[in-house]
Amino acid sequence: MAGEITATLYSDPGCPWAYSESPALAVLDWRYADGLDWRLVTIGLAETGEQYEQRGYSPAMMARGYARFRRYGMPFATAPRTRLAGTGRACRAIVATRLSQPELTNSVYRALQFGWFTTTLVLDRDEDIAAALSGVPGLDVEAIVGAVDDPDVVAAYEADKRAARAAAGGPTEFQGKARDTDGEVRYSAPSLVFESADGTRFEAGGFQPVEAYDVLIANFAERPQRREPPESPLEAIEFFRSSLTTQEVAAVMARGNDAPDRAAAEEALIDLAAAGSVRRIPLGDDALWARPDAAASEAQAA
Repeated sequence: MAGEITATLYSDPGCPWAYSESPALAVLDWRYADGLDWRLVTIGLAETGEQYEQRGYSPAMMARGYARFRRYGMPFATAPRTRLAGTGRACRAIVATRLSQPELTNSVYRALQFGWFTTTLVLDRDEDIAAALSGVPGLDVEAIVGAVDDPDVVAAYEADKRAARAAAGGPTEFQGKARDTDGEVRYSAPSLVFESADGTRFEAGGFQPVEAYDVLIANFAERPQRREPPESPLEAIEFFRSSLTTQEVAAVMARGNDAPDRAAAEEALIDLAAAGSVRRIPLGDDALWARPDAAASEAQAA
């Protein structure tokens, strides 16, 4: 496709910054539709919960931190877990999906994020990973969880980790958004790298406003088509494979550099729910807005 750009997202399902970037990524999905070819590279923030403990974290500290991320609009729950969890095993579930059911990679990533930030599942346990993924339509959950320790999956995950730890000297480090938690300068979650077929490459490291991504895309010689926001939240809900949070709908509806009008979006969504055009499914301290025929578990995992 003329103007198609590869968008490589360096991320991790256990990062609240990456989760909070979901509204901006939804805007890119809507605005550029098929003009972006998405690729997800898992970072592997920690292989075990003990690594977080060594950095001074505790379950209560994590839960209090989630409360502070509410300002970015995504749903959170603040019940502390029984213990800290490493993210590596969940990352390998994403990689296993990428290798065997690639069309569901983003759905699995999103389901794990919802599991991380709106439940008390301990997502380095296979049974809890399976529970988080249970509603992903078409996913062979047993096969994915069973492949987490497969040598091919482990090798691909290690390749992801090496790719994510190649930020030294680049724009992400220059902007102060790289991290060094295990001896190598890595991309922080989320980081986005845009590349075109002619070799043009632009990098947006760490948490960024959607305008930063938009400016980078505008600077490509061959750009994908750019479309205006939908006229109604219903258009957005019908377009996306995934059900949307209130903040994601508000972000997609915003025009230009206008701030998302969450209150207006929620009022419109309530009216659509009253008319039976959408379903409201509680999630954390907010909700997902789904097509009427979507099951609750399916909508949460989509």
